[in-house]
Amino acid sequence: MNERRLKFWGWGYEGDGPSEDAQRRLCERTAARFNRALSLAPAPKLEEIALRPVRVKPPAALQQICAADAYNRAAHHYGKSFRDLVRGFRRHYPNPPDLVAYPRNEPELIAVLEWCDSARLAAIPYGGGSSVVGGVEAPGAERCAGAVSIDLRRLDRVLEIDPVSRAARIQAGVFGPSLEEQLHRSNFTLRHFPQSFEFSSLGGWIATRSGGHFATLYTHIDDFVESLRVITPTGVIETRRLPGSGAGPNPERMFIGSEGTLGIITEAWMRLQDRPRFRADASVSFDSFLAAMRALRQLGQAGLYPANCRVLDPGEALISGAGDGREAVMVLAFESADHDPAASMRRALECCADHQGRFPSDAGQTRTGSSGAREGAAGQWRRSFLNAPYLREVLVRMGIIAETLETAITWERFESFHDQLMAAVREAVLRVCGHPGSVTCRITHVYPDGPAPYYTITVPGRIGSELEQWDEIKQAASDTLIRLGGTITHHHAVGRDHRPWYERETPQGFRRALQAAKRALDPNAILNPGVLFDPVEKIEK
Repeated sequence: MNERRLKFWGWGYEGDGPSEDAQRRLCERTAARFNRALSLAPAPKLEEIALRPVRVKPPAALQQICAADAYNRAAHHYGKSFRDLVRGFRRHYPNPPDLVAYPRNEPELIAVLEWCDSARLAAIPYGGGSSVVGGVEAPGAERCAGAVSIDLRRLDRVLEIDPVSRAARIQAGVFGPSLEEQLHRSNFTLRHFPQSFEFSSLGGWIATRSGGHFATLYTHIDDFVESLRVITPTGVIETRRLPGSGAGPNPERMFIGSEGTLGIITEAWMRLQDRPRFRADASVSFDSFLAAMRALRQLGQAGLYPANCRVLDPGEALISGAGDGREAVMVLAFESADHDPAASMRRALECCADHQGRFPSDAGQTRTGSSGAREGAAGQWRRSFLNAPYLREVLVRMGIIAETLETAITWERFESFHDQLMAAVREAVLRVCGHPGSVTCRITHVYPDGPAPYYTITVPGRIGSELEQWDEIKQAASDTLIRLGGTITHHHAVGRDHRPWYERETPQGFRRALQAAKRALDPNAILNPGVLFDPVEKIEK
């Protein structure tokens, strides 16, 4: 355990994040932006956190891989949502795991799971802890006699590469940077880059149906999974490697998105790609968000499949530094390992021009290497995107409510959906907080039949009541988007936070089938209790 430690509260490694001077400047800018006096309260320290006593003791054979110190228990208590940050900032850690297990191999993982099952302890699979929906928390003391967080980061190797089929067998605990480094040695890449890439794991991406950086075609981790190996309380399940199959329901699909409730993913065969050599990027300005969206629909239905195709409304463009607040901005990029994408970029820019999109005469020139993603408006958006998680913990210390919600909707309903949802969120923000705050939208992914809009809400909260205020805003927003036919989440998973709306979104018969799978694979209901299912100690037979 000598590697750099992740923060027990906040984002990234200990010591990382904005400097004290940068934090002070952010506080001043935020105060001016909202015309409110703001100050930075001190971040929590580990010695300030009171944790309940450990309730269980591991078997002697597992003691070497289990930790019960304050850091491990506090660091595995929450994910990284606004709710998590606020509760951590309040020094409120009521349900820490009793132990954190770090299995080094599959037999140790099986032994931990067997112990949890026999002792009826909650077993919580843990990748990087970047969940923003309450997906890694232990249930309350009234629900279980103990809880074990099973941290898979020791299962972190690329075990085998098949260069002919372009696939690799990879352990589930590997974090994004290490995965790409190992694949790079063979000149391959997975090319799945969620915002949490640096601090999240392959198994976590699969278990939560993570959305990546690709805005079209390969949008979710689902697209890369070839087969899975999963440990359940009733045995090991390994699916067959195939490029495709029509043999009944796809077995991988039962575990992709199951959020650790049906089993623990230990390995996956993943489809790879050759590393891109050619890149072309451009930023396009539009007079209105809706004009940009109409261009986006044309692009999405043209079969061009840009790697990046994001639209920022004027407010989002201003906040990220990609625009001046008067225009919507489309961030557009193509890449290829095989050919110059210039022709695709030219056609994409023609689609934008059809809707009065404006761009420099030299926009979309092909570059080699990675520089294209780091320049201009596209580069500024990328930097803002990667820095955002670090800034949110600073905003929490100011008493600012800063949270997001994302969804997806078909094209013919989008304009009405967007107008009604924006109106509902703005009304709720003003009613709950007494301040209009900022409500902005960007499009993260685009499909031929619809976009995935991502809304950001930032508003001064009432000190001490920020969490309760956000819950009220979220209720109004989520009720509205479900009523209008959207999904409660496009790529952030369900966890505990989204479950009430997930139950309204999914057919009742499907939920019964999912409960039946839970009974078959986890009859004592120890795996991640409360996520996707009612938080019961044992599923009734």
